[in-house]
Parts: sequence; C-alpha cells; structure tokens
Amino acid sequence: MRRPHLLPFARALRSGMTDAERHLWCRLRRRQLDGHHFRRQHPIGDYIVDFACIERRLVVEVDGGQHAASAADAVRDRYLRQAGFRVLRFWNHDVLLRTEAVAEEILRALQAERPGVPGP
Repeated sequence: MRRPHLLPFARALRSGMTDAERHLWCRLRRRQLDGHHFRRQHPIGDYIVDFACIERRLVVEVDGGQHAASAADAVRDRYLRQAGFRVLRFWNHDVLLRTEAVAEEILRALQAERPGVPGP
C-alpha cells in the first residue's frame, strides 16, 4: 500500500542518495542482476526503503553506523516481513569496498525460492 504523502519525500531521497546508495544503484539499475528490476527510495506502507525488487519481494537497505542495533530498524523490518518482503541490510563500507560480494548476495536472495511462494 502506498502512502501519497511519502512520494515527495521519496523523490527528495532519490536526489540525495548517499555515496554507498549511489554506488549500489549502479549495480542494481537497468536489470543488471539477472534481469531483476529494482526501484530506489521506494515507499512501502509507512516506510521508504532504499531499494526494492517488487516482483521478488526483496528489500535492500544500505546503512551507516547510526543504524547499529537500531530498535526502529527492527520494527521496520518486522513490518516489511509481515508485508511479505525479505530484507537484506548492508553496511555502507561493505557496499563501497565489497561491491561485487554484496551484489552476489543480493543475486542469491533473488534466486532463492521463498517458502509457500511459487517461483517466477
């Protein structure tokens, strides 16, 4: 479910992405990961996620140090899981220094079968 009031904020986040988010977006855009389509700074319910592959119900979050042991992130992840999404989180430095390893982990998650959900 989309919240229209979040759309202007999501647009602003797209133009103000962090270096790590921009770096990962270069690997996710234009269906570069096995043809899967990602959206960036995408509203899902009351939240705006960094990246989402809607058809595979996968959310990718890129986090800085302020997210370490964040109770708010745990609530957010629980909400997203209840909405049927899997959530992958990566630290900024991993995205910047281990880009290919991060992309491979995302690809494995995209290719993994989800219990109770038929494959594409």
